[in-house]
Amino acid sequence: MEKRYIFKGIKRSIDIIGSIAGLIVLSPLLLFVSYKIRQEEPGSPVFFSQERVGLNGKKFKMYKFRSMCVDAEEKLAELLDKNEIEGAMFKMKDDPRVTKIGKIIRSKSIDEIPQLWNVLKGDMSLIGPRPPLIREVAEYTSYDMQRLFVKPGCSGLWQVSGRNDVGFSEMVELDLEYIQSQSLMNDFKIIFKTIWIVIKPNGAY
Repeated sequence: MEKRYIFKGIKRSIDIIGSIAGLIVLSPLLLFVSYKIRQEEPGSPVFFSQERVGLNGKKFKMYKFRSMCVDAEEKLAELLDKNEIEGAMFKMKDDPRVTKIGKIIRSKSIDEIPQLWNVLKGDMSLIGPRPPLIREVAEYTSYDMQRLFVKPGCSGLWQVSGRNDVGFSEMVELDLEYIQSQSLMNDFKIIFKTIWIVIKPNGAY
């Protein structure tokens, strides 16, 4: 029990240091992407916030760069039958809601950078299962719910194992594998793999 608390304390410290460092180092990129989003759609919001489900089912607002048209959520219902991944998720390779700059930042996972603010706030960790949508959790089995036993992350074992080439059930298995074998060493391995994937994308869209 004591080791678990020590691990959580060190992990939280790494999250705080990492998120602050990331926001500072990446600030020029944050400003540039913000400018490009506004340039493509003048007057539109730069960031997109969405309610997600975190640790033990707690809901929170997750932040991303807006990579879709402003009314993307309203248009989702028309596209649900075109879902390209099985299970409680929605993925569509040629999603018509994605903007031009959105395609670029999504392919490099740059749209996820604002989540460093969620990490700093404590809603998320640098590494952990991706936070699901409320409508996705509504379809979860009791087995799937185990994904919520730890704090969600910006990246995780799923993201470095094929991303959109991995189905929902496989994602759950990867997340549970991560949860059962949590360690600082595993977290650092995933962080380095994530950096490599940003340089050489592995299927993000």
